[in-house]
Amino acid sequence: MEKSTKKLLLFYLAAAALGAALHFLFTWLPNPITALVAPVRESVWEHVKLLYFPLLGAALLLGRGGGGMGRTPWLLSLSAACAILLGVGYLYHITLRGESLYVDLALYFTLLAVGFLLPRALWPLCEWPGTDKAALLLTALLGGLIVWFTFFPPETALFADLGGAVRTFLTIPV
Repeated sequence: MEKSTKKLLLFYLAAAALGAALHFLFTWLPNPITALVAPVRESVWEHVKLLYFPLLGAALLLGRGGGGMGRTPWLLSLSAACAILLGVGYLYHITLRGESLYVDLALYFTLLAVGFLLPRALWPLCEWPGTDKAALLLTALLGGLIVWFTFFPPETALFADLGGAVRTFLTIPV
């Protein structure tokens, strides 16, 4: 196995472990800071955080040194993986009413892998003018929506607590 493949595999495993830890972080330490990076509810939207933050870390670490060209495919990959999670999660949990933990785990690890493999395929897009700015804007917009909807989730199916609990950030004593 070549060095870059080993490095990518190690970063993937670290990101997977980080995402798994983030899933339980808010339960362990319920406060406004952990609410920003960890799911507060068992909603499809809140689980975007499990992909967003590990892939953002990978984008910042693995994309460094290449300037905008190095991080741009990683940021595009991050946005694509999160969008796929929202679409598939909505279809599976809301439309089909699926509740399998194994499907959720498979979806998470598969989309995390997609997030790590997609930058190579997206590399040619980096030559288009403005792609670096668009990737940065998409990532910042998604991050802003994560923050906003953590504190002010709308009353729609994508934000509904599918775990049956009524845990929301607004019920946490500050």
